[in-house]
Amino acid sequence: MIVIDGNSLTLEQLEAVAVDREPVEIAPEAFARMEASRRVIEEILRSGRVVYGVNTGFGKLSGVTIPHEATRQLQLNLVRSHAAGVGEPLSEAETRAMMLARANVLAKGYSGVRPIVVETLVRMLNAGIHPLIPSRGSVGASGDLAPLAHLALAMIGEGEVLYRGERRSAREALAQAGIAPLQLEAKEGIALLNGTQAMVAVGALGVQRAKRLADVADVAGAMSLEALHGTNAACDPRIHAVRPHPGQREVAERILRLTEGSEIMLSHKDCPRVQDAYSLRCMPQVHGAVRDVIRHVENVVSIELNSAIDNPLVFAETGEVLLGGNFHGEILALAFDYLAMALAELGAISERRIERLVNPDLSELPPFLTTDPGMCSGMMLLQIVAVSLVGENKVLAHPASVDSLPTSGNKEDHVSMGMTSAWKLRQVLENVEYILAIELLCAAQGLEYLAPLRPGRGVQLAYERLRALVPRLTEDRVLAPDVERVRAHLRDFADLLI
Repeated sequence: MIVIDGNSLTLEQLEAVAVDREPVEIAPEAFARMEASRRVIEEILRSGRVVYGVNTGFGKLSGVTIPHEATRQLQLNLVRSHAAGVGEPLSEAETRAMMLARANVLAKGYSGVRPIVVETLVRMLNAGIHPLIPSRGSVGASGDLAPLAHLALAMIGEGEVLYRGERRSAREALAQAGIAPLQLEAKEGIALLNGTQAMVAVGALGVQRAKRLADVADVAGAMSLEALHGTNAACDPRIHAVRPHPGQREVAERILRLTEGSEIMLSHKDCPRVQDAYSLRCMPQVHGAVRDVIRHVENVVSIELNSAIDNPLVFAETGEVLLGGNFHGEILALAFDYLAMALAELGAISERRIERLVNPDLSELPPFLTTDPGMCSGMMLLQIVAVSLVGENKVLAHPASVDSLPTSGNKEDHVSMGMTSAWKLRQVLENVEYILAIELLCAAQGLEYLAPLRPGRGVQLAYERLRALVPRLTEDRVLAPDVERVRAHLRDFADLLI
């Protein structure tokens, strides 16, 4: 059971709910905070004060005052008009992450919503009612308006959802689950729409995937190092102690552990080669730099998960409603662009090792890792596929955050494009997963030609896990299923040193 209180949600908990469907409940103390902030809104309505988002129009229309009797219709109109997203829907895991993140932020108690709003979200999560949320249409300020509007639309019983594996109307799914559609009150529509939860959901799950990929890259790199008769001398801790970046030191230590006890490295201890190529020798410096970027982005997302990000914010202790811009996604847009660039590099250095494995001019292995070159093409095409993915990543690594086009009659004259950054990150992650799966396949095939010499204990374990998934290549066969199978089991290699 994951308990949300607006202050302590972790990326691991988010993933547990999004992927593993852990149930969710609201902390008792969160109810008191939500009720206190709601009383401020109710007092504003009673007094007739004009407050943005409560009894005014939105964006460019903020100067239009709405009469008290129309405030409920105002919130309903807001949700319906902003549900204008397009494109393929978010995945189930991303949708669940978005729902949880939104519920957690509202539970923080600065949004002025009734507890029933958060309770409805949590009940939908636990029942497995997943709004169909188009992935395109957000510019990342005033947050993810279009995606969040589609989420809110399902809460009020409109739009479509996925429920029990079927696409159906939200009203029908809510009825079957015994959940009453939410009747929006003043301030609640804008509280559901203002925020960064779509980009947070995609990006947070991306960070979790990136952490595992960093581990897989070390394993694949260590396998390639052994298959290419490389040395782990460049991982000597003294080298990294004098340039003590945390990720660099961590990767060097991991590669030493993976290659510990290697008969292959011992067999060429006195060979004439002076130094390995950079893609082998500089793994600590490159893989380690990626790890440091992941840590930075993880910290950014962890803070955002537990931040009040809508507008206006309600401060119950003073009864004030303050206008600001916490919905602006710049901090996330920059972070996700940074992470996409780092992961593109992780794929790029992996492809260079793949090339060395299949190219007989750069290795002591058979051409394209086949014993019958000419008649058989072996793993030639795997390197070509990796190159295509690296090339695509170069395009995707161009930052979305450096662009801004004004919206809402130029009231919103600088936007973050953070959802685009998150979406590109997701695509880069998928490409790097395929690249690393290809490297694992090629490295394992390369090790076949060095038998009976055994690699280090960690590399040997990785080799055995791969061979449990995919047999040795003895003659040409369709390799696409092999790549897909390994990619689907990358977690088995990420936890190798746990």
